[in-house]
Amino acid sequence: MLVLSRQKDETIMIGDDVEITVVDIRGDKVRLGITAPPHIPVHRKEVYEAIQRENRAASNLKPDELPHVESLAQRKKRRQSKGEQDGPS
Repeated sequence: MLVLSRQKDETIMIGDDVEITVVDIRGDKVRLGITAPPHIPVHRKEVYEAIQRENRAASNLKPDELPHVESLAQRKKRRQSKGEQDGPS
């Protein structure tokens, strides 16, 4: 792991496209601003891990569960075509 020291308003570059700037420091919390191209997803680690868990769970669906998933997708598509907001079914 590379460890760098930065002060407020200083930036770290990752490659040519990703900038990480120290926006604020309050006590033991550091606020970071991240600029990255749209094709590079940026998440907090706990959110990234949740996405990975959901992806693994989705990839383990049994064939008999697929009709249920398809019906949910069709309902969502109908709601969107009517201009309704996404939310719990």
